[in-house]
Amino acid sequence: MDMYTITKEIYFCYGHRLMNHPGKCRHLHGHSVKAAITIRQQQLNGQSMVCDFADIRTCVEAYIDQQLDHNFLLHKDDPIIPALQAQNERFLALDEHPTAEVLSKMLYQYIQEKGFDVAEVTLWETASAYASYRED
Repeated sequence: MDMYTITKEIYFCYGHRLMNHPGKCRHLHGHSVKAAITIRQQQLNGQSMVCDFADIRTCVEAYIDQQLDHNFLLHKDDPIIPALQAQNERFLALDEHPTAEVLSKMLYQYIQEKGFDVAEVTLWETASAYASYRED
């Protein structure tokens, strides 16, 4: 099957920790990340595009600002949550551990719910390490 794809990169920052990680990721730390969002279509639109790159940015911008950017992402059972609540600190409690894999899946599902035909979302946690999510 012939398919066109386009990819839009989005940048944001977040803090997290992985509670049961055997290494240093169990400690509080942060990342400046790049997410690459790939949209696919079999046919181009009337402007000979899959879609406008700005449409992808507009779709995810509010979600990232409200949920992820400069937020602290934690597993819902993390024992630090009461201390954050007591200090009125911003955080997002997740059902899963806040890994790059989980964040790429969250972005994928959100963009798909907004009507885009998402091929894949890749999230670079560092310049040399990334995770991707797609549904085949």
